[in-house]
Amino acid sequence: MRILLIEDDETLAQLLTETLISNYYLVDHATDGQTGWDLAEAFEYDLILLDFLVPQINGLEFCQQLRKKGDRTPILLMTGDQSQTRKVAILDAGADDYLSKPFNLEELLARVRALLRRGSDVTLPVIEWGNLHLDPSSCIVTFQGQPLRLTAKEYQMLELFLRNRERIFSQSALLDSLWSFDDPPSENAVRTQIKSLRQKLKRAGAGDVIETLYGLGYRLKVPDTANPKPTAPKESESKTPTNTIPSYMVKIWERNREKYDQRIDTIEQAIAALQINPNDGEWRDKSQREAHTLAGSLGSFGLHAASEQARVIEQYLQEASPNLPQLSLAVNHLRQLLHPVPQGATEASISPPPVLSQEKASLLIVDHDVALTEILSQEAQRWGMTVRTAYSVDQARNAIAQAKPDIILLDLHFPTEPGAGFELLTELASPKNKIPVVVFSTRDDFDYRLKVARLGGQGFLQKPLSPVHVLGSLQQVLHQSNATVAKLMIVDDDPELLDCLEVILKPWGFTLILLDDPKKFWEVLKESRPDLLILDVQMPQISGIELCQVLRNDPQWYTIPILILSAHRDSETIQQVFMAGADDYIQKPIVEPELIARILNRLERSQLQRRVAISGKH
Repeated sequence: MRILLIEDDETLAQLLTETLISNYYLVDHATDGQTGWDLAEAFEYDLILLDFLVPQINGLEFCQQLRKKGDRTPILLMTGDQSQTRKVAILDAGADDYLSKPFNLEELLARVRALLRRGSDVTLPVIEWGNLHLDPSSCIVTFQGQPLRLTAKEYQMLELFLRNRERIFSQSALLDSLWSFDDPPSENAVRTQIKSLRQKLKRAGAGDVIETLYGLGYRLKVPDTANPKPTAPKESESKTPTNTIPSYMVKIWERNREKYDQRIDTIEQAIAALQINPNDGEWRDKSQREAHTLAGSLGSFGLHAASEQARVIEQYLQEASPNLPQLSLAVNHLRQLLHPVPQGATEASISPPPVLSQEKASLLIVDHDVALTEILSQEAQRWGMTVRTAYSVDQARNAIAQAKPDIILLDLHFPTEPGAGFELLTELASPKNKIPVVVFSTRDDFDYRLKVARLGGQGFLQKPLSPVHVLGSLQQVLHQSNATVAKLMIVDDDPELLDCLEVILKPWGFTLILLDDPKKFWEVLKESRPDLLILDVQMPQISGIELCQVLRNDPQWYTIPILILSAHRDSETIQQVFMAGADDYIQKPIVEPELIARILNRLERSQLQRRVAISGKH
């Protein structure tokens, strides 16, 4: 159970926090009403424990505003005024209960338990899983009648699994569910807690209660004997998370989207501040808090790819000396996951993994706007690029003749040379030049975009756009232009899915062999000789697992990377996939950034293995 505590008295807040944590509650603490309000909007709480006199938004106003927006989260309001008038005002404002200061901690806990019972859809009887019993009313766990001594975090983790018996929890999902905003966990926190809980359960004789699903996360393991059902969880808890915003949350997301943009803005400001002073602890802490909040709250909206990206940013910020250009690219990736760039920006709806080349890329900016060009130049240099500028088409031609750039950012509009920008774009798209060009323009009509695409432009950005966004998009185009062309063979009997994968993968420069008839697999394989295979698990007559086994039995194809696609989540299927020799397992529905990252990762490993093998022969 997660509780939001809003109390400006640090001593009392510390006492209340320790008391609640010792009783197995998860606690987030805010010292003022506005911070509390931000947390309440970012996270879902089971109860709000609120002081009447807190700064910025007092307890009464907080209750009124929360109820006005339709939020029915139970509220227990604490007050030092014991007058009847104050108590009536508290209840009229929408609080569910009040507690007069000073109060007894046992009474506080009793009122908390009562409100949580009242706010739950179901009562909380003892949960049974085989011979394992968990009693939520006393927070006691027993196996065959013998009590287990668990820490608060271990208890919370076990209860979470018992209440969601079929759900697979990724590491990020466990972090969001079990760690408070004020207590950001270390990278290995989940694995450490899982390991400790497993050891205690095994010592008690319970065996393997929690199983690991490789590449996916953790789940409660079905007992070998009876499989009694624990208490039914709330509908929102029992469903497997989706990869899109549920329809009923779209309006809520639209109302709050700006706040998340502001959090990203804060992180970008922190990066700029750290560029000047790498030891600026205030900006470092502020950006870590924002990234932690984003990682937790975005997943609540179903934006799991964005949530994972925010987690990556948080991990970068926790490093002693974070790579700031790399961090900037990661932040840009997050923003584009929330606001995809226009269709022509990169001919893809996602940005590549946040990895920068070790070699400096050269950029030529062609734009008559001197001030904008200077700003973009400074940002590009901060990203580790070498930059030249041209303020006319003739200057651009001379610059290209002197030294060919890796990429060009081009504004097609030159007031004194109508049409000259398009002439330059035509020249640059010729086979002789083959320089990737990203057009940067104030125009946004479809005919204009179409003309740019037909002339060979590899990106289209609409002004105004922040320098960080511009550089992030340029890095994407560079990444795609420099990527080693790989041949991917995809076998799936679903033609619609093959079309979808083609749309996702083709802009990355991959050569695609799409096959919807697995019976022709061997013939097409020998003819095309792909660098990587993507196979569906369930197909007519021949399964992806069987194809994988055939390949692993052949010396010629023994090392080819194989990714398996499946909508199945059961442990038996996943174990069969890896036992057959697959390198990776990708769940449907497909998350674009995850798919691209996994493909690139496997290709890089395969290339590395080949280089090692070749060097070993010499």
